[in-house]
Amino acid sequence: MGTNSKSVAGDLVVGAPAPLRVETTYKAPSAFARNAPGYLFLLPWFIGFFGLTLGPAIASLYLSFTDYNLLQSPNLVGIENYVRIATADDKFLSSMKVTLFYVVCSVPLKLAFALLVALLLNRGIKGLPVYRAIFYLPSLLGSSVAIAVLWRQIFDADGIVNTLLWYAFGINGPSWISNPDYSLYTLVILAIWQFGSPMIIFLAGLRQIPTDLYEAASLDGASKTRIFFKITLPLLTPVIFFNAVVQTIDAFKAFTPAYVISSGTGGPIDSTLFYTLYLYQEAFGYFRMGYASALAWVLVVIIAIFTAFSFLSARYWVHYDD
Repeated sequence: MGTNSKSVAGDLVVGAPAPLRVETTYKAPSAFARNAPGYLFLLPWFIGFFGLTLGPAIASLYLSFTDYNLLQSPNLVGIENYVRIATADDKFLSSMKVTLFYVVCSVPLKLAFALLVALLLNRGIKGLPVYRAIFYLPSLLGSSVAIAVLWRQIFDADGIVNTLLWYAFGINGPSWISNPDYSLYTLVILAIWQFGSPMIIFLAGLRQIPTDLYEAASLDGASKTRIFFKITLPLLTPVIFFNAVVQTIDAFKAFTPAYVISSGTGGPIDSTLFYTLYLYQEAFGYFRMGYASALAWVLVVIIAIFTAFSFLSARYWVHYDD
């Protein structure tokens, strides 16, 4: 009896059928599914980039080869617009001359003034956040229409500048914005006044310079001038390079001050005819949108050349940690 029960139990254990296994296949989500939340958050940026930046840029490139005038369908004219820019457009040359003068004068002076203020603020004065906010404010307001209108009133014939000159020195100054010899300089001064943005960046760069370098130089008897040119300026060259590129691009794109101060004419005698203002006149003043698109792409090429030259020359004067 016992033997039989053991054999039966053994048979049940040994001969029992294997339990059923339910095979399940797990499919990992695709890369798109994993990144779907991120794409959803980026959707506004994608809409803005393709709808407001890339799309219009491609459309303007196409229109630059047409005679589109905003009223009729565009007709392809090949490179006729670009040939006219290069050979038969005197205003292109005059506007480019004004713009280059503005860039060459305003950018270095703005950067120099911003660096000077940053050096003063870097001394650890009290209320530094308040001063930073005050000095940064012109960068936020400088490109607005209200500031351009105010600037026009300041440099007008009976403006604040001439009033101060009369009461302080008895000088009857000219109408600075109506005189072709001085009108462009008023816009340069306005650009320098907007020094807040590069100043903040310079101040951040100064805070990154190790203080032990200054201490070692002081112990060696180096003067403040030598410390500035041998330590501060070389270690600050990456920040100078960044500010120079950004401010140069912004200067080439300057439009609002010249438009408001000259009432959209670029006067007097085209002395404030910025390239962007001339482009605006061609597009919305004379409805030559195809030609204006060609002017826009020439400006893109010019800015690209200046930027490429800046990067190529950076290897000779920009010093990094290594």
